[in-house]
Amino acid sequence: MITHSAFSVEPWTLRETELDFDVLAQSESVFALSNGHVGWRGNLDEGEPHGLPGSYLNGVHERHPLPYAEAGYGYPEAGQTVINVTNGKLIRLLVNDEPFDVRYGRLRSHERELDLRTGLLKRTCEWTSPAGCTVRVRSTRMVSLTQRAIAAVLYEVEAVESTVRLVVQSELVANEQLPTVSGDPRVSAVLESPLVPEENVAVNTRLRLVHRTAVTGLRVAAAADHRVEGPESTESFSESNEDTSRLTITCDLSPGETLRMEKIVSYGWSGVRSLPAVRDQVEAALAGARGTGWQGLVDEQREYLDSFWSRADVEIDGDAEIQQAVRFALFHVLQAGARAEQRAIPSKGLTGSGYDGHSFWDTESFVLPLLTYTSPNAVAEALQWRQATLPAARERAAQLGLKGAAFPWRTIDGSEGSSYWPAGTAAFHINADIADAVVRYAAVTGDEVFERETGVELLVETARLWLSLGHHDHHGRFHIDGVTGPDEYSAIADDNTYTNLMAQSNLRHAADMVERHAEQGTALGVDDEETAAWRDAAEAMTVPYESSLGVHEQSSGFTRHQAWDFSATRPDQYPLMLHFPYFDLYRKQVIKQADLVLAMFVRGDCFDERQKARNFAYYEPLTVRDSSLSACVQAIIAAEVGHLRLAYDYLGEAALMDLKDLENNTRDGLHIASLAGTWMALVAGFGGMRRTASGVGFAPRLPEKVRRLAFTLQVLGRRLRVEITDSVATYTLLEGDPLEIRHFDEALTVSTAGPERRSVPAVTARPEPEQPPGRRPARR
Repeated sequence: MITHSAFSVEPWTLRETELDFDVLAQSESVFALSNGHVGWRGNLDEGEPHGLPGSYLNGVHERHPLPYAEAGYGYPEAGQTVINVTNGKLIRLLVNDEPFDVRYGRLRSHERELDLRTGLLKRTCEWTSPAGCTVRVRSTRMVSLTQRAIAAVLYEVEAVESTVRLVVQSELVANEQLPTVSGDPRVSAVLESPLVPEENVAVNTRLRLVHRTAVTGLRVAAAADHRVEGPESTESFSESNEDTSRLTITCDLSPGETLRMEKIVSYGWSGVRSLPAVRDQVEAALAGARGTGWQGLVDEQREYLDSFWSRADVEIDGDAEIQQAVRFALFHVLQAGARAEQRAIPSKGLTGSGYDGHSFWDTESFVLPLLTYTSPNAVAEALQWRQATLPAARERAAQLGLKGAAFPWRTIDGSEGSSYWPAGTAAFHINADIADAVVRYAAVTGDEVFERETGVELLVETARLWLSLGHHDHHGRFHIDGVTGPDEYSAIADDNTYTNLMAQSNLRHAADMVERHAEQGTALGVDDEETAAWRDAAEAMTVPYESSLGVHEQSSGFTRHQAWDFSATRPDQYPLMLHFPYFDLYRKQVIKQADLVLAMFVRGDCFDERQKARNFAYYEPLTVRDSSLSACVQAIIAAEVGHLRLAYDYLGEAALMDLKDLENNTRDGLHIASLAGTWMALVAGFGGMRRTASGVGFAPRLPEKVRRLAFTLQVLGRRLRVEITDSVATYTLLEGDPLEIRHFDEALTVSTAGPERRSVPAVTARPEPEQPPGRRPARR
């Protein structure tokens, strides 16, 4: 856990004022830069010391055999693992023949600053070598949000007290040595030297390496060019071999003189293009960026982010730590998806190799809601990637004896990558989560072209799966049995309420969308009989309810399971999955993450106010939050049912998941879904935002310590600002035609003519529910 106070609390900046080797890996994740296509971890410029080196290209991975003690029909045969591609950020420095290494000599000062408004990572340090020579090093790093293939570094060295002889080595390096990150030797073998060399070039200040992956056959190219300014003594030469391409710069610096180097790096990859084509691709990208120049790239980045913050910023008065955290969250979620462009958005983004770089249902259920209201183009691209993987999803469904498409639980390339079928294959709710993201995007943007060209096909194929997976009983009720819902401590359950309600919505919206786009439906072979069957199944969907307790069941029979013995569970035995057998978790009332509670958020129309309060009170003492996805959902429903203090505490847990390394694994990469959940907890929790059939509505309520909450949303091409105090909500349309919204039960129209103000009713207080012993969120 990050317990030091090196991160200062500032509204627009994350600043590290000292270098702590104990949390170096976590800081590398926190300071990672990405645009959804290229990702650079926040490693030190000179490469060492490091926690985990990391340079990633979205989609570049290698395959490895999946382990099975006993073979079984339908088990996926190969797993996928993200690989560390060519490192273009590496810059080594020698001062009078001594390597600049912060572990030796004397580090007089060291500061890193991530500016969320400019998207730049700045580093300033002063170092005295073991021989007593002092230099001041400044670097500024960026991954361009406007030029997708480009990353860049400005590197400056200043002599401080005496004349020094400098050697700077700017490199492209492939097949870096990595720390062991997996206990599976098959995975370790894939990660060790995963790139096969094809070409290496060094000419003047230009460098290039081309490699391919051995199994997947993906071709990866990186190129770099430099601009150097220094004293008259400055000289340079370049060289290359199979895995390294290097520009070496030498000079003598007098006190006060500076060596300045601009380094622009371009990346490209392809699974089908030839070596000359990929080589030319990175050279063209490099030429374009060189024409823009360092300052031009910086200016473009600021302009891009100014636009983003104008439509996405969240303001909080009363909690400076949460203010910083939500902007940090927005920035990293934007980085994860901005230029992914028909590639997956991994659960760690491109900040680390955690979860093998896989994408899960987190993307559609947590990340895409935020992007839908702030950067909708990224959502369309992400869902078009799902559409591109439909052939693999159809093949998987057929393998399982089902119709339509069965989307994978975890994947990079669209094929199933989970070897644990109860949590993987059986978690069919991923289909409905994708469908929900389609419906949300179409409703919020009004993008009819997307509906026709992408939405119809995704909804049709997901709906077909539900009809073949479920069945009608002799009473006519529709059941979906043997599935795993969001709670992975309750696998292979019958009629999981979340799954059933999401499937119900999927079926209804599929039928509606086919009616709106009959031509596309006909092309997919949909007829009136099939849409009628979808509507019948939706109407007859089973929703388990235990009348004696007055609560909805997470799944059929869940409330009759034996209660988990929390009194006999030690604090060091969490997460439970690492200390208890799954079979014991599966047959007890213990919940890893919000499941039924999540259903009350996404399908709130199926529960009345009393049911939500009773359900929340029942499931709260059973939910241990062994998943980073839980706190934000619990915050939303806690706020809705009136537990504002508890909701505020859950917000803190979601918001600080990585800044304080609450799950002790930020070293592997950030929790992108929990970061997105910070926005959800604020906007949907305390802002009370809900999407309804008639549009968007708000039922705001603030916790005691928050004096004001304001946020901006993109809705149907309009820009809407919502500002909330403890007594008044103000709705201002900043741009676009008049917009119909709701404030609690009141319909109103907002226009650019002026703001609409409405009073915020007092919240009905209820007794706060208990949590499992030792699992209450930290008080804020």
